[in-house]
Amino acid sequence: MNYSLDLAIPILERTPVVLRALLGGLPDEWVRAVDGPGTWSAFDVVGHLIHGEKTDWIPRVRHILEKGESEPFTPFDREAMFSASRGKTMEALLEEFASLRAANVATLRALALSPADLARRGRHPELGAVTLGQHLATWTAHDLGHLRQIAQTLGRQYRDAVGPWRAYLSMM
Repeated sequence: MNYSLDLAIPILERTPVVLRALLGGLPDEWVRAVDGPGTWSAFDVVGHLIHGEKTDWIPRVRHILEKGESEPFTPFDREAMFSASRGKTMEALLEEFASLRAANVATLRALALSPADLARRGRHPELGAVTLGQHLATWTAHDLGHLRQIAQTLGRQYRDAVGPWRAYLSMM
């Protein structure tokens, strides 16, 4: 499938709704559970998504539109959420994410990006030249990847409890 703003925006808009439906009101035993050493809990993922809303997606869109490839993007701190989310509740994170995402989708719509805009290039600090369309497609795929990650982490909390059905559950 080729990238399309019209197809991507509905996914971007739904991510906060899906997260609230899945995680809102759950006990900390669920939202803070991890899948092993070095893995992220649902709480961590939502914090990571918040950091992306603040420092990655729309800021990099603006960077590409204003600076092109003349200077690379500021590197993204993939683990900034560990300090930024400290002391917050899942409910507070879900609310913050929904608010930031709504504002960012409104900004994306207001930019009225053309096919020529989507072909404009920026410079990723590790990947090199990227297009605005690739960046925006990554935003959408990134959301879906983290939704899968959260569902898998939650499901694996019952890895042993499901007994022999484990053989039928691909997430295990």
